[in-house]
Amino acid sequence: MTMTKFSKSLLFSNDIAIDLGTANTLVYVRGRGIVINEPSVIALNDKTHQIVAVGKEAKVMLGKTPPHIRVVRPLVHGVISDFEVTEEFLSYLINKAQNGRARLFGPRVVVGVPTGVTNVQSRAVRDAARNAGAREAIILEEPVAGAIGAKLPVSEAVGTMVLDIGGGTTDISVIALKGVVASKSSQVAGDRFNENIIDFVRSSFKLGIGERTAEEVKHTIGAVMPLPETLSKSVRGRDFATGLPREITLTDAHVREALTPSLDPLMDAMKEVIEATPSELLSDVLERGVTVFGGGALLRGLPQMLARMLGVPVRVAPDPLTAVVRGAGVVTENPNPYADFFINEEDVLNEA
Repeated sequence: MTMTKFSKSLLFSNDIAIDLGTANTLVYVRGRGIVINEPSVIALNDKTHQIVAVGKEAKVMLGKTPPHIRVVRPLVHGVISDFEVTEEFLSYLINKAQNGRARLFGPRVVVGVPTGVTNVQSRAVRDAARNAGAREAIILEEPVAGAIGAKLPVSEAVGTMVLDIGGGTTDISVIALKGVVASKSSQVAGDRFNENIIDFVRSSFKLGIGERTAEEVKHTIGAVMPLPETLSKSVRGRDFATGLPREITLTDAHVREALTPSLDPLMDAMKEVIEATPSELLSDVLERGVTVFGGGALLRGLPQMLARMLGVPVRVAPDPLTAVVRGAGVVTENPNPYADFFINEEDVLNEA
């Protein structure tokens, strides 16, 4: 008996792609596009062991909760720090992506992870996705997913260099012929930039500010090269001398100085990848340049600084914040052409 279209829709869920980031998580549903863009944050009640809030609602609580409520990030530097919390987070995402409708068979889920994750870490992501309701979990490196999302020629015999600057990690890869030729992951990323700003304000102004404030400063006036016009922002914090609130004004020059300690390690990581790239592919990189995506791609002046330091063209991918999840979404549409990229893939690829 042939299964009707209606009855099949009750059995099978639409396949899902997840960019499981340290700072933000995006979810793509096959046939619908990006349906979720939430901070990777969960609020937990230690008394009742219940989840209080997830995503945007939980992020608002940062620094404002009573002692029995913890606001935590399930991932640190792009890898799972708390398996149970990550499982709850994935369950929330999968359920929300399916509009709360139960299916007999869960969705096939493609999850992006940072470059260089260990077998144990990738297995933890796969197990968390399966326990959260996925019938099949495919693990894909985020730089590869971003390159696919940016429509770069990852299957051709040309060298493609990408830089994915996320919240917890920066991933650098050279890709050719459906394989990663050279790669490196660095913890110099968005969260480190926030820490740089906090440390700078503490040492220069003797003022304590929180992570949320530092992130707002980075987004509003952050720059790594001088700008035509000065940007400024007022911030409030606790004066270390008096213990009372105080307000100061920061400029883009302050942020530029604050970020300087992190820029040299980032450049060193990129140079390591370039040095590990075969000469023939390196000539492609010199000609085609570097494509940047992730939240860090929006930092003012970063592409220009990289181009000047590396001596190669640098371009920002269209809609850099969604490049990884869009690429993972392409894989959900037809996984087989990208099977060589999958990490420790043990499942048989079947079209639902």
